[in-house]
Amino acid sequence: MHNKRWIIHPPITPQADEALSKFPHILKQILFNRGYSADTEARAFLKAEPAANTDPFQMIGMQTAVDRMRYAIEHGEPIAIYGDYDVDGVTATALLVQTLQAFGADVRGYIPNRFDEGYGLNKDALDSLKADGVKLVITVDCGIRSPDEALHARTIGLDLVISDHHHPNGLNLPPALAVINPKQHGDPYPDKDLAGVGIAYKIAEALFSLQPSTSGLDDLRDLVALGTVADLAPLIGENRFLVRKGIKQIRETKRQGLFSLAGVAQIKLDKIKAGDIGFMLGPRLNASGRLESALASFELLTTTDFMRAGQLAQQLDVQNRQRQAITKTMQAQAEAIALGEDPDAYLFFAAHEDFNPGVVGLTASRLTEVYYRPAIVAAKGPEETRGSCRSIPEFHITDALDQCKDLLVRHGGHAAAAGFTVRNENLPELVARLKNLAREKLEGRDLRHTLTADAEVALEELNFDVLKHLAYLEPTGYGNPEAVFVSRDVKIKSSRTVGAEGKHLKLTLEDSRGAAYDAIGFRLGNLQASLPPRVDVLYTLEANEWNGRTTLQLNLKDLKPAGIPD
Repeated sequence: MHNKRWIIHPPITPQADEALSKFPHILKQILFNRGYSADTEARAFLKAEPAANTDPFQMIGMQTAVDRMRYAIEHGEPIAIYGDYDVDGVTATALLVQTLQAFGADVRGYIPNRFDEGYGLNKDALDSLKADGVKLVITVDCGIRSPDEALHARTIGLDLVISDHHHPNGLNLPPALAVINPKQHGDPYPDKDLAGVGIAYKIAEALFSLQPSTSGLDDLRDLVALGTVADLAPLIGENRFLVRKGIKQIRETKRQGLFSLAGVAQIKLDKIKAGDIGFMLGPRLNASGRLESALASFELLTTTDFMRAGQLAQQLDVQNRQRQAITKTMQAQAEAIALGEDPDAYLFFAAHEDFNPGVVGLTASRLTEVYYRPAIVAAKGPEETRGSCRSIPEFHITDALDQCKDLLVRHGGHAAAAGFTVRNENLPELVARLKNLAREKLEGRDLRHTLTADAEVALEELNFDVLKHLAYLEPTGYGNPEAVFVSRDVKIKSSRTVGAEGKHLKLTLEDSRGAAYDAIGFRLGNLQASLPPRVDVLYTLEANEWNGRTTLQLNLKDLKPAGIPD
């Protein structure tokens, strides 16, 4: 039952305990765990104040880009916003289209088709935009690793501004009119963690700062929250500030598409949290780009027609269910291929002609989640194979791809997720090389999921005041996790499985002093048959609303027989 490693943060130091004396006991410990041991810094964190100067004109290329956009606006030149087909790219595209429309620009959104065009800039699309009369193309969430395409844009007389948050290929920047990316060498902008939509927002902020009479900047933060959370950008620094403001705006949204999407997802917008974006709205917005075209999601976020918004929301909901079914089937196939080839490999690889290119990333994620190994799942075409990679903290997958770039047509990504295209004749050598790199890096290491808890607490310490204090940590997610607790030696009063195929575990737990709480363990239903009478549990605390009644509930992340070492 216990195949994960539990780590509990050390207790707060006496000095930090004194410095944070005005905060409640449990919140003090959590603040200390997050690196805040002084009152002023802790309060700034809880208020989600950015830590540094956030003037957008600090970014290299911003002034040049803004000057070019203003020229295009003043002279009626057609502008295209060229985005990616994931939620980050779609929201960034919608954001800049909405911004430029507010300034009276002739602007359109362009999102490539995953199946026909692939990721990022492509020359055919640039030719098509040029033929349509477009004078200026602004990329969002893509383009930083497209030097050939940028050169092509210059050759055909198309001005190109690249805005992207992915890591550049060293010092080799594309030859664009301007490149806006705080990760580029020498860029002084202090926050390097903005998502693609966050950088698009900074461009909008720069434009609005030059024409303060034009209102609308605040109306864009809902899009920033959607894209930032869905793209797993760390919820710290400026992202934390923008997402908190964005969630507040979503709760009061006037955006018709969000109303409709929340309706099909059965979410109460007035109580939405970052987790609802990550698990409910984000997957639906991603579904169109995974199965057909992301233009449906773009239209949903920009339409003012409530009938059309309703139709699009229903379409995305249906596509999301289709995506779930495809993912389940592909996961079983990919598992069989990867384990059949090498069950003891340090990196799992599965490629097939029938794999849906839109779902390979999700399938790779599932393999990494189940086996705690880097995983690559790829769709094999007649001449090229497109792969999606997911990894573990011990193995930087994009660094590994960089070491194989001589074999690749293109690649890019982050430490934990990446994508690539490779010609089929180079595929066997690529797989062999990546597996060797993984073995060199991971051999001899204890490869297990590590779950980190903030504190050990007794069930009797939990109450609605604690839940109220935890709300100050929002938005929580990647980079700023929810508070996690461990309770020891609790009695299982009752247990049952719930959900389709008994996938989830429902418990009632009681401690030695009689404090009892319900608990839900998502995807833990398989443990029900072998539960011991007493367990240690690792969980988050949440409110459960049912039939007009609100109770506290433990959301289980793991459990083990009481007394088994962590």
